[in-house]
Amino acid sequence: MGWSVARRRHEFASGPVSAKELTILWAEWDPANYLQELGNEYEKETGVKVTVETTAWPGFETKAFAEFNASGDAYDMVVGDSQWLGAGSTGGHYVDLTDFFAKNDVAKLMAPATVKFYAEYPGNSGKYWAIPLEGDAVGWSYRKDWFEDPKEMEAFKAKYGYDLGVPKDLKALRDIAEFFYRPDQKKYGVAIYTDNTHDGLAAGFESMLFSYGGELGDYSTYKVDGFINSDKAIAALDAYKELYEFTPPGWANAIFTEDNQAITENLAAMSMNFFAFFPSLINEASNPNAKNTGFFANPAGPNGDQFAALGGQGISIVSYSSKQAESLKFLEWIIKDETQKKWAALGGYTCSAAILKSDEFQNATPYNKAFHETMFKVKDFWAVPENAELLLQFNQRVYPYVTGDSGTAKETLDALAADWNATFKKYGRQ
Repeated sequence: MGWSVARRRHEFASGPVSAKELTILWAEWDPANYLQELGNEYEKETGVKVTVETTAWPGFETKAFAEFNASGDAYDMVVGDSQWLGAGSTGGHYVDLTDFFAKNDVAKLMAPATVKFYAEYPGNSGKYWAIPLEGDAVGWSYRKDWFEDPKEMEAFKAKYGYDLGVPKDLKALRDIAEFFYRPDQKKYGVAIYTDNTHDGLAAGFESMLFSYGGELGDYSTYKVDGFINSDKAIAALDAYKELYEFTPPGWANAIFTEDNQAITENLAAMSMNFFAFFPSLINEASNPNAKNTGFFANPAGPNGDQFAALGGQGISIVSYSSKQAESLKFLEWIIKDETQKKWAALGGYTCSAAILKSDEFQNATPYNKAFHETMFKVKDFWAVPENAELLLQFNQRVYPYVTGDSGTAKETLDALAADWNATFKKYGRQ
């Protein structure tokens, strides 16, 4: 631990450091604007100014960790990705919030899955480094007018033997994708994530994997053989590749923008995306099909398992800040029910269990009910410090298989298991 870090932690332990301004770093998107509005409310109540500094998504992680690695105190708090927990905690960049969790019953206030994946590291350790703030996960939008067309309903029933409707399971989702795949009409079945520059493809595949009953590995032992290359995982990868066959042309590098365009530009019957990108789909200014767009949670797999890949972020206190005591006061304010209600009303995706379960929240937008269902059934990618290497290896193995004709699903996942084993051994986890 560097002298400056030790000194600042001593100051934090010895007593409060007064502060009249707090600075929070986050990526540049609408939720950061909502957090600034909350910060303005906090200033009115306390006199402490809150500034949410934003930076573009592509450089967000680089900017944050450059400051952390320099022991910089430009930021008092950061709203970091869940996968940062390992590096943020073991690198000494985040303040340990375990006592704060116990004092304020945070684990009871927030949806259990959000506590597990936005706040806790290592897994099942009972050590917490962030407060769940912006919940997010993979969900689905669909064209209600296509689904409810009497002729389409009749033709679907004749072909598949059951009624066309919101898919109850992944088999139905696959059937619907096939049914609406009509290249000659420039009409396609489904839009999924395929982008391999970061975690788009991983999030898409994970939603299939987890609902097929598969896992990336054992988060406690870091064992991956028999998990990422299990029969369930292989079946999930084959199913994801099959969905790719029903996507619009040129869909080998698709993520947030493209998957929303699949709905707004009349390309696909269904589209995968993070819930954070659904607000524009209910806005007629950005989606001419807004009135005919519906939403649903990621469906169950063949054995009834139903999960979705986690997105979103928790808010952490930066260990190099001299304003940690005031930051704790801000977090105490953030977790209050009335603050969480304001957060949800502004457009933030609350992780508060009580608010998520409330009728008021679930009826507030066309997608809130599906969001509520999903946030109690989310799982995440590896949150270890070496997660970037693991993600790169995933993309290098899985992308050629999903979007091309490289090997088989078993060969792909066996190779990925070997990569991950080598990485975990390199870092002394196995």
